[in-house]
Amino acid sequence: MSQSLSASWSTVEIKLSQTSVSPDKLSNYDLILRCQDGLVPNRSAFEELLRRYQSHVDKLLYHLAPDWQDRADLAQEVWIRVYRNIQRLNEPLKFRGWLSRIATNLFYDELRKRKRVNHPMSLDAPRRVEDGEIDWDIISEYPNPDEHLTTREFYEQLHVAIAELPEAFRTTIVLREIDGMAYEEIAEITGVSLGTVKSRIARARAKLQSVLQMYLEES
Repeated sequence: MSQSLSASWSTVEIKLSQTSVSPDKLSNYDLILRCQDGLVPNRSAFEELLRRYQSHVDKLLYHLAPDWQDRADLAQEVWIRVYRNIQRLNEPLKFRGWLSRIATNLFYDELRKRKRVNHPMSLDAPRRVEDGEIDWDIISEYPNPDEHLTTREFYEQLHVAIAELPEAFRTTIVLREIDGMAYEEIAEITGVSLGTVKSRIARARAKLQSVLQMYLEES
């Protein structure tokens, strides 16, 4: 009996110790567990989780929808969905992939809505591709005034080339090359076979290489 009480008390002590630790000192795994411990996510733990992964969501949406002016609203909706559904996440260690899946699915939901509406073309848009107007805000690794022209042209062509890929190919290449996901994760998120994912990535790479060949030869 005393051993049972001792074990129970030890469990209580561990829980009290965990809740007393500041969220910024917790691992990602423990943050998620704290968010799941209750009827609603712990506010401070969720805010810390958002702080750590906000740039991940922003980066993913930027490359999926570079020409959308309302990406911030889309990112906010991603976190609303995370807040509402984090209790259903059975494997906290896979939070990053789960988060990417939410962002990707939300992007496709919004894309389908927009395809049902004919938006007028912006007069400020420099060009148009099948997915809409493109107005790239180029992020260069060499943002100084003396940056070489060919370097700027390369990044411009790279972004445009990615945007011109069919949606399925663009999504897989972004998740692989930009998000750094494993092939298996991409297959799970996109709902296609592993072979299809590898095929799409290979074809996307080949297409990008052919478009950017003149720049690659100069490097």
